[in-house]
Amino acid sequence: MTSKRAYAEDAPIGASTIDRLLEACKPGHTLPQPFYNDRLLYDFDLRAIFHRHWLQACLEIEIPEPGDFLTMIVGTSPIVILRDEAGRIRAFFNTCRHRGAQICQEEKGSLRRLVCPYHQWTYDLGGKLVYAGRMQESFEPDRHGLVPVAAETVAGVVYVSLAPSPPDLAPFRSAIERLLAPHDLQNAKLAHTATLVEKANWKLVMENARECYHCPAKHRELVRSFPARGVDGDDAEREARRREFAARCEAEGLPSGPVSGAFWEASRFPLLGDAKSITMDGSPAVAKPLGRTGDGDVGSMRWAMQPNCFNHAVGDYVFFFQALPTAPEETVVTAKWVVNKDAVEGVDYDLAKLIEVWDKTNLQDRWLAENNQRGVNAASYIPGPYSELAEQGVLKFTNWYKNAAIQYQRER
Repeated sequence: MTSKRAYAEDAPIGASTIDRLLEACKPGHTLPQPFYNDRLLYDFDLRAIFHRHWLQACLEIEIPEPGDFLTMIVGTSPIVILRDEAGRIRAFFNTCRHRGAQICQEEKGSLRRLVCPYHQWTYDLGGKLVYAGRMQESFEPDRHGLVPVAAETVAGVVYVSLAPSPPDLAPFRSAIERLLAPHDLQNAKLAHTATLVEKANWKLVMENARECYHCPAKHRELVRSFPARGVDGDDAEREARRREFAARCEAEGLPSGPVSGAFWEASRFPLLGDAKSITMDGSPAVAKPLGRTGDGDVGSMRWAMQPNCFNHAVGDYVFFFQALPTAPEETVVTAKWVVNKDAVEGVDYDLAKLIEVWDKTNLQDRWLAENNQRGVNAASYIPGPYSELAEQGVLKFTNWYKNAAIQYQRER
């Protein structure tokens, strides 16, 4: 029997200080400085945000067979995600129930049992303790299974939550599966993964990821195909193109949205001009389309979930972006590119062309986030106003963060 949550939340630390900081947040403005660089607030974010909400973790295709696993670390908590004997995706705290040692050391692999390297306590793929040597007669193995982590798959993407009672994922699943299903991620393969360590608070990384105010000046490669105000015409032209595009997509069985919920949003939108993919020249990077997308001229289906991800599905590939905090001023960003499972590198696609735009964009964004962090750390920093026209996504993110933080304070 797999155990239930075996620990309690830490006692409140600096609760009154955090309450005062939340009260000091000015609507429509960036957050007070401690939210971006203070250890107390970083620890608070782990408890209030990353231990309570859904996080994008990986793809089903990365663990295709029973025993295949991936590991990740959420704050200070190591997690293992695996496929059990029945083919179900499961997740557990990657921590032995004996004396707490980390069990799986590798980032990914395949195994038949989870064996702790310390004293060889052994668990099956369902988290059940099946071996604990030299224990006293009164020991009850069924009370010492691995602590589970909630894991759900949505259209081929795996999400996890460390919360004992995670937020309802059903509305997100219903909306995203409808929009993402035509891209058929179950019949895809991982073409490339890139990891960046960004010396910036996770909120600065995600604020940057929630707007394209900076795109025309800082992402010259991206805006060759990606629509951003300042490069895609006036509002009337943009709206007319969007309506025409949405009608065509719906007629071809490609829902376009937009749809949104308390902590997520999604929509399909046209690319610039005659671009069919987000590449340097707008042409597809992969000869074999991904899923049921006809000639691949399907714009981009973007979906994002608070607090840690955004993704883009175009006709020939899907790009995934997810971020996890590792220190008050450090965030690990993981980018993944997924293509048709039958596409052969060097024959059906050139990897350099496939990754070029988003790879350059990620490097540019790392510089922007790190430069933002250096400025925010200054003694002169005062929260500044967001643009209501160009930074609506940042406003949504910051408001969601503040509401989630306040709710956590109220509940504990």
